[in-house]
Amino acid sequence: MATRNPVAGATVLITGAARGMGALYARRALAAGARALALWDIDQAALDEQVTELRASGADVRGYRVDISQLEEIRAGAARVREELGAPQILINNAGIVRGAPFWEHDDVRDIEGTMRVNALAAMWLTRQFLPDMMADAGRPHRILNIASAAGTLANPNMSVYAASKWALIGWSDSLRLELVASGHRHIAVTTFCPSYISTGMFAGARGPLLTPIMTPRAATRAAWHGMLRGTPMVLRPWTVKLAMALRGVLPTRVWDLVADRVFKVYSSMDEFTGRPAD
Repeated sequence: MATRNPVAGATVLITGAARGMGALYARRALAAGARALALWDIDQAALDEQVTELRASGADVRGYRVDISQLEEIRAGAARVREELGAPQILINNAGIVRGAPFWEHDDVRDIEGTMRVNALAAMWLTRQFLPDMMADAGRPHRILNIASAAGTLANPNMSVYAASKWALIGWSDSLRLELVASGHRHIAVTTFCPSYISTGMFAGARGPLLTPIMTPRAATRAAWHGMLRGTPMVLRPWTVKLAMALRGVLPTRVWDLVADRVFKVYSSMDEFTGRPAD
C-alpha cells in the first residue's frame, strides 16, 4: 500500500479551500488524479471563483459554504458531501485563524472561543463525521492531513490562544493516529503538519526566528502534501522547528527562555504582528 497513490480516484475534502494553501492543496489533488473535490470555505465569493477555475480541468469540483466554527453546519455540510460525492478518502483540515495579542486583550467569544472552535474543534468534528466511512473502507488507502503549527510545540508571547488551539490539534491528531494503528485500521494514515510562519498574509508583520525564514505557501504545501502521501506521522518545517523542540526538551525552562528570547528571538517574533485585515 506504500507504493499506491492514495489520491488517485479519490474524493478529497479541503477546508479553507478558497484561497492560499487550501487552493494549492486543491490543485495538487487534481494533478494527482483525484476523482472529485469538495471545497469548504466561509467566503462564498472566493469559493465560487475557485470552483469555476478548477472545473476547467474537467474534474468534479464542488464548493460548499460552511462555517466550520458551528457543529451543526459541519454536520449539514458533511451530509451534503456524502449525498453528492460520497464519503471522502482524503481529508485536509486546513482552515485556521489567528488572534495575536496578550491574553488579557482577547475577547471571550470572538477571540478565545472562536479560535478554539476553528483551529481545534472543527477538525475533530469534521473528522468524526467521516471516520466511520474511512474505517469501513479498508480496500484502499485513506489520508487525514491536519494543519497545525510550530506554535503548538513551543510557548510564545502574544500567541497564547492560537498556541493553545494548535497544541490541542497536535495532541488530538497524533493520538488519533495511534488509536487507528492500535485498532488495526492501518489503511488510514494521519499526518500532522507543524510549520513555522508562512507568507499567506495570515501572519503579516511576524518575523521569523534565527535561522527560520518565512516559508512560502508553495514550499509549505509541498512539504505537507508529500508527508501526507507517505503517511508520515509528523512533518515539521523548517528544520529549526525540530531543533527548538529538542532544546526546549533538554534545557531547564529558565535557560530555554533566555535562549529562545535572546538567541533565537522566538519570543519577539510576534512583536510587530498585524495579521490580515479580514482576521
